[in-house]
Amino acid sequence: MSGAAIDIRYMKLALSLGRRGMGQVWPNPAVGCVIVRDGRVVGRGWTQPRGRPHAEVEALARAGAAARGATAYVTLEPCAHHGKTPPCADALVKAGVGRVVAALEDTDPRVAGQGFARLRAAGIEVVTGVCAEEAARDHAGFFHRTDLGRPFVTLKLASSFDGRIATASGESQWITGPGARRLVHAMRMRHDAVMVGAGTARADDPALTVRDMGVARQPVRVVVSRHLDLPLMSGLARTARQVPVWLCHGPDVDREKLRTWEDLGAKLIACRLVGRSLDAASVLEGLGTAGLTRVFCEGGGALAASLLQADLVDELVGMTAGVVLGAEGRPAIGALGIGRLAEAPRFRLRDVRTSGPDLVHVWEKGE
Repeated sequence: MSGAAIDIRYMKLALSLGRRGMGQVWPNPAVGCVIVRDGRVVGRGWTQPRGRPHAEVEALARAGAAARGATAYVTLEPCAHHGKTPPCADALVKAGVGRVVAALEDTDPRVAGQGFARLRAAGIEVVTGVCAEEAARDHAGFFHRTDLGRPFVTLKLASSFDGRIATASGESQWITGPGARRLVHAMRMRHDAVMVGAGTARADDPALTVRDMGVARQPVRVVVSRHLDLPLMSGLARTARQVPVWLCHGPDVDREKLRTWEDLGAKLIACRLVGRSLDAASVLEGLGTAGLTRVFCEGGGALAASLLQADLVDELVGMTAGVVLGAEGRPAIGALGIGRLAEAPRFRLRDVRTSGPDLVHVWEKGE
């Protein structure tokens, strides 16, 4: 096996380890690290829940003295700044590794090449760009927050064959089967937050938690509600102190409502208006400022439409059942005001598979 092929092999292992931290480590990136000496893995690690220890520190602790002269494979440039933990670049230097292979440079201004510079100054060989495309997808949430000031957004739509999410009377349980619903929990687990609109929160009283998967950190439950017109006896209200509830609201909400939700334990995020509705960009800016890097939006139709209109959906996940509800059913996406086909948002198909009787298809933002 060539040297390049070996580097790819171990970087793919590091990437698989890093994914274990998705949804658990925000606002930090979910990094993976593998330390290899003489063709043998001597240490492995990934960013731990709530962001520390970092992946490199975990892997070095497992490697111990075997790290000296070894190659460290890291999915993102080792940090070079003092935060809640010392710089990982310094830890790698102190451990005496001989070579560092990294997938990507960190765009955080506190790092931005400085980690690599420290390693090279210590005489460590640095190789970059290995599995860069795959790593960029894994770290998209971190980069979105760092570069754009907002989280990466996945919009999930579970619908009938003809794009309906409920019958005319509102019945929706269950359009898709148990396999697809379990897959939704796995997707929630890999995101920092689950977001719905006020209409969905009122109609369904959803729990929005990850169940039966043993997560260390539940996703934040985000509800977008301009007027905070949400039931105070809902499951979200009753459990706001056990699992975080963040409410994105308009600037003109009654102060008494704000105090009531604060007393229940919710975090309140004031957002700008566009016309009579909340500005979707302002909502995501608020969530990014609060630390979120990956948001899983589960509707409803009005919220989905506002995100699509503002070009803020980075990934679409469709779960389509073989049932037809007709034009009287409730549409998965609200009105977009599109007059010409050229104005419609376009996405590229990345993956398609079945889950029981349902079709699962994943699309990414087009050029």
